[in-house]
Amino acid sequence: MTRTSTGKVFLVGAGPGDPDLLTVKAHRLLRQADVILHDDLVPHAILALAGPHAEIVNVGKRCGAKGITQDELNARMIAAARRGLDVVRLKNGDPAIFGRLAEELDALEAAGVPFEIAPGITAGIAAAASLHVSLTDRRTASRVIIVTGHHAQDSHSRKKIDWSALAREDATLVVYMPGQDFAALRDELLAAGLPPDIPAVIVSRASTPAQREWLSTLAQLDAAPRMESPSILLIGRSLARASLKSSPEHSALESAIAFAAELPLRG
Repeated sequence: MTRTSTGKVFLVGAGPGDPDLLTVKAHRLLRQADVILHDDLVPHAILALAGPHAEIVNVGKRCGAKGITQDELNARMIAAARRGLDVVRLKNGDPAIFGRLAEELDALEAAGVPFEIAPGITAGIAAAASLHVSLTDRRTASRVIIVTGHHAQDSHSRKKIDWSALAREDATLVVYMPGQDFAALRDELLAAGLPPDIPAVIVSRASTPAQREWLSTLAQLDAAPRMESPSILLIGRSLARASLKSSPEHSALESAIAFAAELPLRG
């Protein structure tokens, strides 16, 4: 990268974890960056693509005994750029999907630091691809609704999700960071009007060798095992064609999911 009086910050999507799913642009930026500030879950195989001169810093909220705050992270980006360095802020998945991108853009704009966004493949897309399903299907799912079960800890406006406004049988619901209280989530979604037989799939560490899936229906979501983070929950009729595993926990679900594929859209 060309050195200027002020460097530039590149907010880059690392994708869901598989290095083969990095964009060509993300790969190039990693090779050229002076400083890489990466999320905790970005795998070593992706960090290994950095140039030999790069300073690589884990700024994930789970790293070390005391996690770095968002303000501290913003300050690091700005300070490095003001030293004339080009910075890659490497985020899991896509920077604009639940990655606090807006807060970082506000800080960079206020500091007068130039920036660029390099999108990446988000975990919801990768999870669907790994299951051999489409998130939309003109016969059963005309829309995709993306939501997170996690809210900023320092937000004074935290509020309970209004599932009644989101839960639609003609949509695929993609829930990032769904947590582990699936019994409560099941009850809320059933109360919001989703049918108990609608397919539900939890995918852990999508696209990586450690990927695990648990296929079920909404009614049985409370039986989901604890799965390693990051995980994602997909709910919708378009998931009915997901390939079922041969394990006993899925054998009872095959007929229910097959039946779900035959149901027409309602509402």
